[in-house]
Amino acid sequence: MVDPLKIPYLTTQQMIEVDRLMVDVFGIQLVQMMENAGRQLAILARDRFLKGDPVNKRVIVLAGSGGNGGGALVSARNLHNWGAEIEIFLTRPFSDLTGVVQKQAGILLSMGLQLRTAADLRKESGLGLVIDGIIGYSLRGAPRGAAADLITWANGRNAPILALDLPSGLDPVTGEVHQPVIEAAATMTLALPKIGLKSPTRPVVGELYLADIGVPPELYQQPSLQLQVGPIFHEGQIIRLT
Repeated sequence: MVDPLKIPYLTTQQMIEVDRLMVDVFGIQLVQMMENAGRQLAILARDRFLKGDPVNKRVIVLAGSGGNGGGALVSARNLHNWGAEIEIFLTRPFSDLTGVVQKQAGILLSMGLQLRTAADLRKESGLGLVIDGIIGYSLRGAPRGAAADLITWANGRNAPILALDLPSGLDPVTGEVHQPVIEAAATMTLALPKIGLKSPTRPVVGELYLADIGVPPELYQQPSLQLQVGPIFHEGQIIRLT
């Protein structure tokens, strides 16, 4: 078993450098990382919250316009493919999305799924799960506008929330809990955990999982990082930290 105490926690700048090295040095593109993250999120959603069987389970996916939102959209596609009833709400209209996030959203549209915005939120009942992909480690200050509306709505539902990378509204470095903030039942962070996920932020983080998105151990040894990270996913692609 991997000792969670031996897994380093990253700052935002270190995570930005991981992303840069993945693309510029190792040739692993953002869309590949996004696909890995979203599939891992769907697997955790199925196995931890949907009793191993997504068929006919209602899942609400909340997605922002950045990489975190793209990963959440990938999870929506996988869960739909596995039989879940998916509803998707975005922080901005499809026409305002760009890059790989817009491509992920376009795939969902081609599958016949609807993409709604925060303005379309309504009371829901009988939900199996809410997935939070609103804001990732790019958070700067308290969530505002549509992002804040989605967070407040999610917290008001009688359903567990699974957060991608970190709960939206939690500072990835300082651990400051902004208002509003997602009150997650579980958080699946990526590659290596963010330093803001350490206690005392655990009440909003919930159970903390770490997922493999394909970062080579050699990447962490690069001069700009100088981290020693072994084969931490040798027993499974998703490991529980707390």
